[in-house]
Amino acid sequence: MENKNVKGRRNKRRLLLLLISLLFTMVLFGSSTYAWFTANQTVQVSRLTVNVAAQNGIQISADGTNWKSIIQTTDITGAKAGAYGDAVNQIPAQLEPVSTVGNIDENGMMEMYYGTVGTNSGGEYILTATKSTELNGTTGKFIAFDLFFKVDAATDIFLTTNSGVRSIGDADKGIKNASRIGFVVLGNTASGSSVETIQGLNNGTSSHKYIWEPNYDVHTAAAVSHARDTYGVTTTQTDGDLLEYSGVKAPIASTDNVLVRQSNATDYSSTYSDFFEDVEIDYSTIAGFSEQQQIFSLQTGVTKVRIYMWIEGQDVDCENAASGGDIAYDLQITTDNGEGD
Repeated sequence: MENKNVKGRRNKRRLLLLLISLLFTMVLFGSSTYAWFTANQTVQVSRLTVNVAAQNGIQISADGTNWKSIIQTTDITGAKAGAYGDAVNQIPAQLEPVSTVGNIDENGMMEMYYGTVGTNSGGEYILTATKSTELNGTTGKFIAFDLFFKVDAATDIFLTTNSGVRSIGDADKGIKNASRIGFVVLGNTASGSSVETIQGLNNGTSSHKYIWEPNYDVHTAAAVSHARDTYGVTTTQTDGDLLEYSGVKAPIASTDNVLVRQSNATDYSSTYSDFFEDVEIDYSTIAGFSEQQQIFSLQTGVTKVRIYMWIEGQDVDCENAASGGDIAYDLQITTDNGEGD
């Protein structure tokens, strides 16, 4: 008859082996490359640069009263403590994936949804999403701030080739390719209007929005695999086409059982139409684009524009292998079309 102590030790060893096996399985499961950073990592933003070329009379301000040719990050972060007490400038040091279709709410803000990936009872990946509220300061999932433009005559404006989203440091993890920049034109008034009128410009839900997708033509090898394996989308590491995708437009609960693999395709299930909508990209540029990109026009006087910078969770480039990278958002706007005389 087997000694009880020996039998007990063997049972303990079996239990330990089972626990080790379970832990190993969980590590593999958690390390899988999947959408929306299932590893719960973030992206460090090392630099935010906002430059405006003061050509043909264009001026820019972070508060609608102090006009400059170049606005720096400190101007934006200090606006609320200065002359713009109602500023809601959200400049976090880290970004997490969010998604939007570009809908504008009554406050003139673009509706952003923070998504997380879990599993259902069958072990399939499901997406949940909550609306992300903008707050002044360094918290939040994405960048959002107000800028004021002043021109003496109606004029078109352009993004210079110095604009874009770039990786910082030795390793390019590819998260720059999932980045977006948005512009919400909140209103226009005469140059001689009061500061209160200028700062209070807000057309609410009727505000015009524009979404720019930089670096649309490049992907890492991991992103190419992610596009194929998760969404059934075929692309290449270089010279890729602009990919269609579906943004989040409403909160998603775990009980909605929204499968990630069916959430980002042009033929996504009709049962998901309450949560997703195909996103219209207004401007798209390749990595290192060499010609200035015309965006929207400014009316005579002062125009208030809200700027958004974010990591699009529904982009095929938003996957675990890309998380944790350092990126820089550079925005330089000019009235010069770059074609010369």
